[in-house]
Amino acid sequence: MADPKLKQAIRNGEFILAPGVFDLISAMIADTIGFKALYVTGYGTVASYLGLPDAGIATYRDMVERIGQIVKRTSTPVIADADTGYGGLLNVRHTVRGYEEAGVTAIQIEDQEFPKKCGHTPNRRVVPLDDMLRKIEVAVDSRTSDDFLIIARTDARTGLGLDEAIRRGQAFAKAGADIVFVESPESVEEMRAITEAVDAPLFANIVNGGRTPLLSADTLKTMGYSVAIHPAIGFLSAGAALRKAYADLNKNGETSAEIDLYSFAEFNKLLGFEDVWDFEKKYAQVP
Repeated sequence: MADPKLKQAIRNGEFILAPGVFDLISAMIADTIGFKALYVTGYGTVASYLGLPDAGIATYRDMVERIGQIVKRTSTPVIADADTGYGGLLNVRHTVRGYEEAGVTAIQIEDQEFPKKCGHTPNRRVVPLDDMLRKIEVAVDSRTSDDFLIIARTDARTGLGLDEAIRRGQAFAKAGADIVFVESPESVEEMRAITEAVDAPLFANIVNGGRTPLLSADTLKTMGYSVAIHPAIGFLSAGAALRKAYADLNKNGETSAEIDLYSFAEFNKLLGFEDVWDFEKKYAQVP
């Protein structure tokens, strides 16, 4: 069931800052920090599961099973990437129902052609506007609760220009999308133009190394955005830490003092080993 706190927070004018999570470890750690939402990144989830690019290779089943487990093991509202809805209108209905049943609170659907690509990479093409508007209509009609939010994303900026991206954002809002996501604006001026032109809660995608300026939450809120995701922070930081730790081990034959490790005791606690040990004491007669 969707968590009503996210919708209420947006209605109250609160700014939603959501880190990208890509597996159970990243999700469970982020869940302890105090964010108002977590963002399940398609890029990171596909990379961690398949070791492949976010290029339309992962299926609905690949994603919903992993997202559902993330929801189950966390208590923070989850925003989840659903690519293009994984197909046509019937697929969109199935995807919305499946994500909602999995406990997702907000679903992101984009207007790219299939196979889709990561929003900060080149050569993305979009479907005709009317096709995306029908997807939004189906998504809105398919949910069982108004607390389950529909985020409609356009990737038109990169290939068709800012004016077309804004036109689509405006149309998405009129079609009933709860949140509008104009992907990869390339300057502060473009971001301001979007917030001035689109009358809806707006979504910013802040990618380290991406096309969009790296702005703070306070700045984005002042500009008129309601939600900002940082999808890459989890897997980029994990990748850097792993490369450093593995190289250190290979060089020294042991872990040196230069490597900052998560406490093994705290990691056991994060995963729930204390419950296992209590169970064993009670039922397995373990001292």
